[in-house]
Amino acid sequence: MADKVAKLSCKTLARKYSTKVPTLPKSDFIPKQYAGPAFQKTEALKSKHIPPAVYNIYKKPLLLHQGHKQWLFDHEGRRYLDLFGGIVTVSVGHCHPKVVGALQEQINSLWHCTNIYRHPKIYEYIEQLVQKFPGDLKVVYLVNSGTEANDLATLLAKAYTGNLDVVSLQSSYHGYSSALMGLTATQSYRMKLPVPPGFYHTMLPDPFRGIWGGCRDSVSQVPGACSCPGDCVTADKYVHQLSELLENSIPKGRLAALFAESIQGVNGTVQFPKGYLKKAQQLVKKYGGLYVADEVQTGFGRTGDKFWGFENHDVIPDIVTMAKGIGNGFPMAAVVTTKEIAAAHASTTYFNTFGGNPMASAVGKAVLDVIEEEGLQNNCKVVGKYFIEQLMQLQKVYPIIGDVRGKGLMLGIEFVEPGTKVPLPIPDMNVIHEDMKDMGVLIGRGGRWNNVLRIKPPMCINKEDVDFTVSVLDQAIKNYLHTKK
Repeated sequence: MADKVAKLSCKTLARKYSTKVPTLPKSDFIPKQYAGPAFQKTEALKSKHIPPAVYNIYKKPLLLHQGHKQWLFDHEGRRYLDLFGGIVTVSVGHCHPKVVGALQEQINSLWHCTNIYRHPKIYEYIEQLVQKFPGDLKVVYLVNSGTEANDLATLLAKAYTGNLDVVSLQSSYHGYSSALMGLTATQSYRMKLPVPPGFYHTMLPDPFRGIWGGCRDSVSQVPGACSCPGDCVTADKYVHQLSELLENSIPKGRLAALFAESIQGVNGTVQFPKGYLKKAQQLVKKYGGLYVADEVQTGFGRTGDKFWGFENHDVIPDIVTMAKGIGNGFPMAAVVTTKEIAAAHASTTYFNTFGGNPMASAVGKAVLDVIEEEGLQNNCKVVGKYFIEQLMQLQKVYPIIGDVRGKGLMLGIEFVEPGTKVPLPIPDMNVIHEDMKDMGVLIGRGGRWNNVLRIKPPMCINKEDVDFTVSVLDQAIKNYLHTKK
């Protein structure tokens, strides 16, 4: 039966070229009428007052003014399916009523008091949050952004170990600050400026582009990949490269930490061969270092099977950082670690002006409630599996889709020159990306060559949304290929 469905899907997707635009799934929500500045005025204001580094991702920019669940509305009232969630930030849905209600209730009682005083919401929140963690991960720092969380985690690792050097994976993104540019190993985010010493980057264990390939924890595998029943045989080879870095480039007794995302986000949803992170952590521990799991994009149930991405790798980190989905768009983040590691920080005074403020704490608690009450982790698992299966069928039709990968509702589609692994050029990607937007789907971009479509939507999307997206992507590829004839 499954084979029949697959063949039928392929035939459907391979239909002759037409210009028919897929129909958006129905929605009863009626947005407010836009009352902000005219589009032309925003163009002028952006040109004069917004930094040029903040660029438009579309040739025809969007002016968005309202969100509802998985939908966004522009100034003309047009509806879009949001498959990027404000860069993996909107977790439970735009303007979720329970989260909005919790924030409104808190705003009417207490906006702010620093953590030199106590307020109830922070204690209610952290009590609920730590229940989601295994082992001794029970001490919580509440901060304001993923960059700040990773910066604090770096400090904690150095303070606890007494060592100074930190390793991350090539093509990783861990934040944008003058210090974390050294931890981030993506060239497009590295300015031509010196960064603090002591940051190193080890080989990226990438099953699609890595020299040894590998199999990953995904429904979709690289064509011709191994199918190891347990840990992938290539994991040892990539870990050996990490050991070479530790043996040759880092002075003995200087390793403070290894930073790694459970699935690389900005780099286009790159998953590692099964068993890599577990073996890398074991190696790093032998050298006196800690393992820091960056869960900024993979946390809060997004990968489906587990609440945290690192749990899919059968590891317990020493420090975990999180942001984005933690607040469903409200600016907040956290670092979770052990009592022993946090104690090393107590030698100096520490405070955070806004971290753990009453509003953020109320929002964070409401987000956890909604994830549980609405079964969003399971929705990620079920809808995510369906999504990747449909994309795999699309891959069979179009050779420009080189790889489909991911887990839960954290997926990536890598585009290549047909029959090769040469990245599809950015101008060509722009055509497909823009066309999808014009047909009503907002989707992310990423990867070293910006040739990967990143799917990280609000976790409330459904199978009808998936079918619409696949139809739009199918049509966008057809339109692109038609222009290349």
